[in-house]
Amino acid sequence: MRPPLLDPLFAPITSLDGVGPKVAKLIENVVPADLGDRAARVGDLIFTLPHSVIDRRHRPGIAHAAEGAIVTLEVRVDRHQPPPRGNRSVPYRVYVHDDTGELALTFFHAHAAYLEKSLPEGEWVVVSGRMEWFNGRPSMVHPDHIARLEDAASLPLVEPVYPLTAGLSAKILRRAIGQALARVPAMPEWMDPSIARRHTFPSFAQALQRLHNPADPLDLSAEGVAWRRLAYDEFLAGQVSLALVRANTRRLSGRPLTGDGRIEDAVRRALPYSLTASQEQALAEINADLAEPERMLRLLQGDVGSGKTVVALLAAARAVEAGGQAALMAPTEILARQHLATIAPLAERAGMRAAILTGREKGRERAEVLEGLASGAIHLVVGTHALFQEAVAYRDLVLAIVDEQHRFGVHQRLAITAKGNAPDMLVMTATPIPRTLVLTAFGDMDVSRLTEKPAGRQPIKTVTLPLERFDELVDRMHKAVSEGQKIYWICPLVEESEEIKLMSAEDRFNSLKPVFGSAIGLVHGRMKGAEKDEAMRAFKSGETRVLIATTVIEVGVDVPDATIIVIEHAERFGLAQLHQLRGRVGRGDRASTCVLLFKDPLGETAKRRLSVMRDTEDGFVIAEEDLKLRGEGELLGTRQSGTPGFQVARIESHADLLEVARDDARLLLTRDPDLQDERGQAVRLLLYLFGRDEAVRLLRAG
Repeated sequence: MRPPLLDPLFAPITSLDGVGPKVAKLIENVVPADLGDRAARVGDLIFTLPHSVIDRRHRPGIAHAAEGAIVTLEVRVDRHQPPPRGNRSVPYRVYVHDDTGELALTFFHAHAAYLEKSLPEGEWVVVSGRMEWFNGRPSMVHPDHIARLEDAASLPLVEPVYPLTAGLSAKILRRAIGQALARVPAMPEWMDPSIARRHTFPSFAQALQRLHNPADPLDLSAEGVAWRRLAYDEFLAGQVSLALVRANTRRLSGRPLTGDGRIEDAVRRALPYSLTASQEQALAEINADLAEPERMLRLLQGDVGSGKTVVALLAAARAVEAGGQAALMAPTEILARQHLATIAPLAERAGMRAAILTGREKGRERAEVLEGLASGAIHLVVGTHALFQEAVAYRDLVLAIVDEQHRFGVHQRLAITAKGNAPDMLVMTATPIPRTLVLTAFGDMDVSRLTEKPAGRQPIKTVTLPLERFDELVDRMHKAVSEGQKIYWICPLVEESEEIKLMSAEDRFNSLKPVFGSAIGLVHGRMKGAEKDEAMRAFKSGETRVLIATTVIEVGVDVPDATIIVIEHAERFGLAQLHQLRGRVGRGDRASTCVLLFKDPLGETAKRRLSVMRDTEDGFVIAEEDLKLRGEGELLGTRQSGTPGFQVARIESHADLLEVARDDARLLLTRDPDLQDERGQAVRLLLYLFGRDEAVRLLRAG
C-alpha cells in the first residue's frame, strides 16, 4: 500500500484548478516522467524544473537597454495613441519616457479601457519585457508585466522559464506547478545526515522551493546545491531499488554449479583459436560465481567482436556439466539464428544438444523443442524472448544468458528469474557502457570486461567523405567488388519520408542496382523473417556482394569476409550506433574500411562525432564521448525499455553523486534490509516519489 501521506501527489493533474482534460494532455508533453500509459499526476509537476530564468533586476534605463534584452524600466506615461477607427491591423501605442529617452509600448488587438486603467497618463509605472529597436527608436511589444510604482514590489524579480509545448501558456503551467508545490506534504528526511552535511544540501522541500522560486539565476544551476540535492534523491531511489532487486534475486538462492571440466575442455578443443587473456579472466570470474551457492548476476561487457559468445558457450558448458540446462536469449531473430550457427557445431562436438526457439518455430518443430526442454534432452536453447513465455517449461534451467541487456529492463530480469529454480544470470552487451551508466542501469550486477580483440583481427581504417564525392565512391566500390570483396551499405530509413529528405534503403538499392546488377541485396526491419534470412544467406555465401541495409544489421550479424561498410548520412547516427555498425567489418583477417558518408554543412556535435570515429576504435572511449555529447537518456537506447531516463539528475553534471548513492544504498540495506526503521520508512516514500514502487513490492513479496 502506498503511504497515505503521498496521496495528494498521486492525484491526477486534472484535480488542480484550471487544468481540464485538454490542458492536462498538453502538460503531459512537458513533464519529465516516463508516463508510459498512465496519466500525469500532481507529483510529476514538482519535478518539471525550469530551464532558465528571466532576471528582472536588470534596470538599465531606456537608452541603455540592448536589443532583445529583457529589462525592467521605471517610466512616466506621456500619451495614448489608439489605432484609427475600424483599422484593427494598426497597433495601439502608449508613449512613455524616463531620464534617458522615450519608448513606445506596443499592443496588438488591445482593449483600450484596460490600457487606460493600467497605464494612466501622467503616472509613473514599472514595465518589464523584451526591448526591440526599429529605425533607431526603442519599442516594447506586449510587456510581460505592468505595475504602478507603489505596487512594483509584487513583480517577480527572477522569474523561472519552463519547457512549453504548442498551445500551453507559461502562465497556466506556472499556476499548475505552484498548486502542485503547495500540495507537497511535510515529509521525514530520508537522507543520511552526514551526506547532507558534507554536501551542504538543503531539505527536499527547500530544494524544490529554491528551484521553482529562484532568488538568483545561480539557484537554477545544475551544479547548485538545490538541483544536486534532488539529483541525489533520484540516484538514491534508483540505487535502493536496484539493490532490492539484487537482494531479492540472491535470496532465491541458487546452487553451486561445478563440473568436471569435461564438456568445457571439449569445446575448447573444438575452437580454431585460443582465448584472449581477458576472455580467460572473464571466464574465471564467471566460474567462481557459478561455484558459489548464491545466484550469479554478472554483466559481461565487450566491444563488438571481442568474443562474448564463446565465453557464454563455455559458461553454458559448465552449467550442463553440473546437470542443468542453459538458455541464451537474443533481442532479434536474426541474432538468435546467428548465435545458433556459431554455437551449434561447437556444442555438438562437445556432446551438447542445442536448439532454437523463436516466434517462427511452429507446429511439430516447436512441439519437439518444447518437449526436449521439458525432458532435459536439449541442453542449450537459443532464442528470443519466446524462451521465457508461460508455455515454455524447462527440466532444470540453471543458467540464463541475456544478450544486449540494454534492451531488457529490471522487469524482464525478474521474469527470467521466475523460470527454473532461480537460474544464474549472465548478461552480455556489445554497447560499451561508461562506468557511471553501468552503476545506474546495472548497479545490481558484478561486471566483467573483455578489452581485447581476438587474435588475427585487423584494425579498421575509418574515413569521412562528403556526399558530393558519391560517384567517386561508387567507382571504388565497383572495383572492390570485382576484386571479390563484400560491402555493407547502411541507410538511415526503410523508405523515403516526406518530412526528412534522406536516402532510404529501398531508393539506394534501386539507384545502385544498375551498377552492381544481381550482386546487390537488400535487408530491412519491415521484411518478413524468412526474407531477411534469405538476404543474409545470399550475402554470406557470396551470391550477393553488396548488401543495402538499415540498422537491422547493427547488432551481432557476422559475415567475416565483409571488408567495407559505407554508412550513408553518418551525421544522423549517434556515436554508439556508428561504432556498432563499424564492428560489422574487420571480423576476418583482411584489412577493412569504414566510410562515413555525410551531408554538408555539419553541426558542431556531428563534426565531433565523426572525428571521434576517425580517431579511435576503443568502444569505451567512444562511449564516454557519447555520454558527453548526448546525455544518458539516449545512450542506452530508449527510455521505455527500463533504462534510467532521469527526471531530475543529469549524468554529465551529477556523476560524482552516483557512487555516493550506491554506497549509501548498500549500507542502508545491510543495516535495515526490510526498510522498517525510521529512515527505512522515509526511504519507502522516496521510492514511491520517483516511481520505483516495484522495488517496494519486492520488500513485501520477500
